[in-house]
Amino acid sequence: MTAPGTPTGSEGSAAPEGHLVASAQETVEQVIRRRISDALGGWYGSLETALPTVAFVATWLITDAVRPAVIAAAGLLVVLTVVRGFVGGSWRFIGSAVFATAIAAFFALRSGEAQDAFLPGIVVSGAYGVAALVSILARWPLVGFIVAVGDPDFAERPTAWRRDAGLVAVCSRLTWVLVGLFALRVAVMLPLYLAGEVAWLGVTKIALSWPAYLVAVLIMGAMLATGRTPSENAAVDR
Repeated sequence: MTAPGTPTGSEGSAAPEGHLVASAQETVEQVIRRRISDALGGWYGSLETALPTVAFVATWLITDAVRPAVIAAAGLLVVLTVVRGFVGGSWRFIGSAVFATAIAAFFALRSGEAQDAFLPGIVVSGAYGVAALVSILARWPLVGFIVAVGDPDFAERPTAWRRDAGLVAVCSRLTWVLVGLFALRVAVMLPLYLAGEVAWLGVTKIALSWPAYLVAVLIMGAMLATGRTPSENAAVDR
C-alpha cells in the first residue's frame, strides 16, 4: 500500500506499490514506528503466551510433579484456543504458545525434572541473541524484518527495506536492544536452571517475556522519537 504523499517518477507514474522506504515527507523513524505498530500483537496475545507458564509453575508448586504441571498447561491452552476461536483475531500467539509448551513438555517429561521445561527457551534466547548480533554485522538487522512484516506486500518483496541505507542503519541500532534482551534472558535464567530453581525460573520467564519486550519496545520508541534520519527513497525492484 502506497503511503500518502508518495512521490511520483519523472513521467508522473506512481512509485511501486507496497514499498517500505519512506516518502519525502517522512523520516525513517516514522516509517519504522508505523510498521512495528502494525506487526506487534496486543495485550491478549501476550497473555496467551504467558498463561501456560503460570499454569505449569503453579501446578508444579502444588503437586511437586511434572506430569500434572504439563497437563495443567496443556488444558489451559485448550481453553485459550477455544476463547481465541470466539474472539477472533490472529492465531499467531496461540500457535507460538502451543509450540513452545509442546517442546517444554517433551523435555520435562523426558527427564522428569521440571526445570528442563525451561531449557528450550534458554537455548532459543541464546540462539536469537547470536542471530540478532550476526544480522547487525551482516547489515541485515533483525528489526528490519519485523518492520517489513508490517507491510501488506511483505510476501512479494520481503527485502525491499534494504534498499534504503538510512532504514538499515536505524534498524541496526534498534536490533542492539534485542541483543541486550536476549543476553539478559540467558544471563538470568541459565544460573537458575543450573540451580534447579523452578519457581524462580517461572517468574523470570514471565517477567522476561512480554514485560521485557514492552520495555524493549519503549526503549526503541524513545530512540525513534529522537531520531530524524532522512530516507534515501531508493527505488525498489519488483
